[in-house]
Amino acid sequence: MTIASEAPARARQKHSYSSDDIKRMLPHRWPMLMIDRAYDVVPGVSGRGVKSVSVNEPFFAGHYPDHSIMPGVMIVEAMAQLVAVVYVAEIIEAAAAAEATGASQGGGDPSASVGYLGSISSMKFSRLVVPGDQLTLDAKLGQRLGGLRQVSVRASVGSELAAAGSLIVTTGRKA
Repeated sequence: MTIASEAPARARQKHSYSSDDIKRMLPHRWPMLMIDRAYDVVPGVSGRGVKSVSVNEPFFAGHYPDHSIMPGVMIVEAMAQLVAVVYVAEIIEAAAAAEATGASQGGGDPSASVGYLGSISSMKFSRLVVPGDQLTLDAKLGQRLGGLRQVSVRASVGSELAAAGSLIVTTGRKA
C-alpha cells in the first residue's frame, strides 16, 4: 500500500479528545474553555463535542441572575471551539504523517494555529440552556475561502435543538 492510498483512510478515522487533550489543542483556558470533550472527530472534516453546563460558570452571576440561562454568545463560543478542535486535529494528523515518513519539520504548538471567529450567520436559538444541561455540539467544516473556512454548527440538549447556524473562521492567527 502506498502513502497516497493510506491518506484517505487516515482522514476518515474518528478521534476522541479529553479535556486535557483539548487544553493542548486550544489556547483557551478557564473561564473561557467551553468544551469538555470532543468525539467522532474526523480531522479537518467534522466532529462532535460536549459542554456540561454548571451553575458555577462565572457568567451565571450576572446574566439573568434570578433565572440562570447560558448566554447565546457562550453557546456560539463553545461551537467555535469545537471547530478549532476539528481544524487542529487535521494539523496534528498531518504532522504525525510527516514525522512517520521522515519529513517532519519539528513540532511546535498546535494551539498557535487556532484562528479567530470571523462571522456568525443565520444563527437561530430555539431552546434556553440552563445549569444541569449537557450541550451536544456538532460542527461540519465546509469550503475554504482563502484564509477563511465556512462551517455549519449545531448545539442540542438531548433531542432538542438549542442553536444552529453558520460560522466563518480564520484558518490562522496574525499577531
